[in-house]
Amino acid sequence: MSKKIKVLIGDDSREFGVATADVLRGMGFFCITRPKDGLVLFDAVKDESPDVAIIDLTMPNLDAIELMKKVSRLPKKPAFIVTSPCDSAFAHRQAMSAGASYYLIRPFDPKMLGDRINELLGYDILEDMLPAPSPQKELSLEVVVTEMIHQLGVPAHIKGYHYLRSAILHCTQDSEMLECVTKLLYPTVAEEFQTTPSRVERAIRHAIEIAWDRGDVETLNSYFGFTVNTGKGKPTNSEFIALIADRIKLRYKETVKI
Repeated sequence: MSKKIKVLIGDDSREFGVATADVLRGMGFFCITRPKDGLVLFDAVKDESPDVAIIDLTMPNLDAIELMKKVSRLPKKPAFIVTSPCDSAFAHRQAMSAGASYYLIRPFDPKMLGDRINELLGYDILEDMLPAPSPQKELSLEVVVTEMIHQLGVPAHIKGYHYLRSAILHCTQDSEMLECVTKLLYPTVAEEFQTTPSRVERAIRHAIEIAWDRGDVETLNSYFGFTVNTGKGKPTNSEFIALIADRIKLRYKETVKI
């Protein structure tokens, strides 16, 4: 890696924060710990510019959801990993839709946390917001696709997110799918999720509309600015899927198992 990934841990207790930081430092990360307080952590995000922030779901002053909303207005935003002692589907959906990249149930192995951070941010985050190809380590295609659609603003709690990810994965592995979107791609995804092709098409269209309406304009332009005129409206399903699939094949053909 060209630089160490900076990790902000929103807990300075010896039992969790300090112990986790020690393990992550041993894995090559640059770690800082701060008290488990939403306002304190907001200031730390502004002042320290971490690449990733580990925060608890429930905190004084600002909980994880409010903290991520407040941080979303900053020019530089870290990736968030939200932790909680409770396995709650509702809390998981809330955290992911607010911008979390991962939701982890405590207790967990700090080394596993380090592995997750490497999967998410093991690259130069300033370059196109995508993992850089590495001849030493084969990247997971699913990780690459997930990070791309997450950066584009598709919320993880809607059905279209899962259908879209599956569609991109299929098209990356088989370009023929893009030539027969209605007759081949949608039925394939529908069979995988036990639904109908028309529902797959509508859900993907809805996911793209949300990303186009609520996503970061600069990020969208970096992907689609030279292909789709954002002033004239969102890309079609096939344009959206094709562009991402093509970018993955061109950028990662040597390092991603396709």
